Amino acid sequence: MKRIIISRTDAIGDVVLTLPLAGIIKKQFPDAYLFFFGKTYTKPVVQLSQHIDEFINYDDFNNLNKKEQAAFLRKTNADTIIHVFPRSSIAHAAKNAKIKIRIGTSHRLYHWFTCNKLLHFSRKKSDLHEAQLNIKLLKGLNINTELPLKEIADYFGFSRIPAVADNIKKFIDPDKLNVVIHPRSHGSAREWGLANFKALIHLLNNHPVNIFITGSATEKEELKEWMTTLPPQINDLTGKLNLQELIGFLSICDGIVAGSTGPLHIASALGKHSLGIFPPIRPMHPGRWAPVGNKSQYITFPKDCNDCRAVPSSCSCLINISPQSVADLILHWKK
Repeated sequence: MKRIIISRTDAIGDVVLTLPLAGIIKKQFPDAYLFFFGKTYTKPVVQLSQHIDEFINYDDFNNLNKKEQAAFLRKTNADTIIHVFPRSSIAHAAKNAKIKIRIGTSHRLYHWFTCNKLLHFSRKKSDLHEAQLNIKLLKGLNINTELPLKEIADYFGFSRIPAVADNIKKFIDPDKLNVVIHPRSHGSAREWGLANFKALIHLLNNHPVNIFITGSATEKEELKEWMTTLPPQINDLTGKLNLQELIGFLSICDGIVAGSTGPLHIASALGKHSLGIFPPIRPMHPGRWAPVGNKSQYITFPKDCNDCRAVPSSCSCLINISPQSVADLILHWKK
């Protein structure tokens, strides 16, 4: 196996938790050439990993007809593809491209006709973390998949950190704890709520903590009124950083507080303090989605709960996590 495609064409956090596969594969097969098949907007995250040799753009692939899709994959000369995030179009194209080894789970019917190495496990019912579930697919390469969660952080390989511009560096205060607060999630996760984040910020403002608010341009508009209720010295970076700039900025900060979002997982993989605020509801709970890193933490409500499953964005268990308990964890961070 010399040319291997890792296919994960979904969100940033999912991609981060998939990238350790590349490090594990490289350890087993140092001379392997690794492709990562992902969406355009995740490319800056994929490029962080020293273990990835080439990015394949799913958005380019998706605009092609079936014959062209097979030709698209055939040009890679790949001999192996791992379907971490299953897509029927990719599975059929990989088979039609005559990629020799095609690995997928048996829980997708089309994999029975398109893959020749099927692995039998269920994500939905598993007690394993998402990163551990991804690694189970490496059994198709005869690689040991029984890896403790605490060891997975060693395989991110996030060494290609983008340069940080001086106009961004200037926000860092070397005499304070520099903390990013990312209050929104673009609907990808249950949210703790702006009232709780506001209370947290006011608590932290009584200590030597330099606070930054981050978010997209859309979230900047959503947070405009809320920002006026915060202390004036808070640094508002919403809408000011693209993904590559945000990655660079996270690399020079001390840590981040967020829900189960991409920036939380990026910071964790960069070795930064990463405090995730999670609901106890399966499969959104931290047992499945907690940040993976040497300085990662999470906080959740101590309750086995499914009462709020039908609530689209938040729940009482999540909202009832006290700002003081979150502040206490942050104030124990060390620079």
